[in-house]
Amino acid sequence: MTAPRFKPYPAYKNSGVEWLGAIPEHWTVERTKFVARLRSGHTPSRKEQEYWQNCTIPWFGLADVWQIRDGHAEQVTETAEKISELGLANSSARLLPRGTVMLSRTASVGFSAIMGVDMATTQDFVNWVCGPTLRPEYLLYVFRSMQQEFRRLTMGSTHQTIYMPDVSRFSTPIPSFAEQGRIVDFVRSRTARIDALVAKKGRLIELLEEKRAALITRAVTKGLDPKVPMKDSGVEWLGEIPAHWETAKTWRICKAISGGTPAKEERGYWGGDIPWVSPKDMKRRFIQSSGDTVTERAVVETGLKLIAPPIVLIVVRGMILAHTFPVAITTAPVTVNQDMKALELRRDLESTFTAWLLDGLGRAILGVVVEEAAHGTRVIRMDQWRSLTLPLPPTADQRAIADFVDCETARIDALVARVREAIERLKELRTALISAAVTGRIDVRDSSA
Repeated sequence: MTAPRFKPYPAYKNSGVEWLGAIPEHWTVERTKFVARLRSGHTPSRKEQEYWQNCTIPWFGLADVWQIRDGHAEQVTETAEKISELGLANSSARLLPRGTVMLSRTASVGFSAIMGVDMATTQDFVNWVCGPTLRPEYLLYVFRSMQQEFRRLTMGSTHQTIYMPDVSRFSTPIPSFAEQGRIVDFVRSRTARIDALVAKKGRLIELLEEKRAALITRAVTKGLDPKVPMKDSGVEWLGEIPAHWETAKTWRICKAISGGTPAKEERGYWGGDIPWVSPKDMKRRFIQSSGDTVTERAVVETGLKLIAPPIVLIVVRGMILAHTFPVAITTAPVTVNQDMKALELRRDLESTFTAWLLDGLGRAILGVVVEEAAHGTRVIRMDQWRSLTLPLPPTADQRAIADFVDCETARIDALVARVREAIERLKELRTALISAAVTGRIDVRDSSA
């Protein structure tokens, strides 16, 4: 998508605000708190049960930030929690009117939205009730153009915050009320077009990923020759397999090696040269490093097993098992944590084929061997895993299938990567258009929405 060209305003002046730069000559700049009443949020005492019983007042908190994280939603009406009128009356929380603009200032910094109903917020938000010269929708888009400024003002490495003195110094460019409306209409129209393109490309990625999954599953269960005779595998979820293939229980073809976690308080165990793989590292197909490392001392003293490559890794515990079954191959010696298993394969089983096999059968495997544990965590029942029946082609077929799947998935992955890059460019264009419109770098007054 080529970025459209818009003309600038006829004349500009210095705004006196560093992040804003020059603004149209007929605009003004005001401290935001002078054109909108600044209100903070608060949390009623959790010790008082009556503050949290018979609740009717929506109370927006960090648990609700997911609704506004992508910057698309203008208004919010639903909250994870509500507070009672008694809780509101006995705390510093305020019931703010519909149309109030909220901005997250701690932890998840810089996300904004407009209240679609009367509601209160936690202290993690600052809120503005717009006066007669400022449209809430326009202020919302101003905030969404201030991300770089928010990053500059954010303090703290662990608990990030924009402190209230900095919030009180926010400045907003002020066109006329009518011009604000024109800018809002322009932004809505243009971003809707961009969002439609992003959605279309997102659907293309879904189709490519479905094609990729189907290709893998067919190759590892049916082979590459469409004319080969087939036979019943004897496994309902597996169906037919080539007649010259065998089947085998998992316990006969691989040994699951467990991992663990060395004591966190023992500094001599951490920060070494040996990768310590956990589920968060399983976003790659090949693993030679990890986000955490351990020392040789940790391996010797804790019984942690150093696993030589190549070996197949799977996740056996975690929320991730609710929707996917991550599989990877190691290319360097590693250790694994207790939520992982390393599969030591039988000699006639190729590691690359096995990884593709488990990838292709992932959804079926999840349905057979995974159960829900405490707090929604998913776990693989190892007794079920050991009795799982898998197809076992001859070694030559394994190699041919692995080579074919490597080649075909690489093509699909390259296409997906290009589409993702296009989506990122569209998102950057979206952000740039919003910023240019609300700061006056382009004149949209006469543009057709």
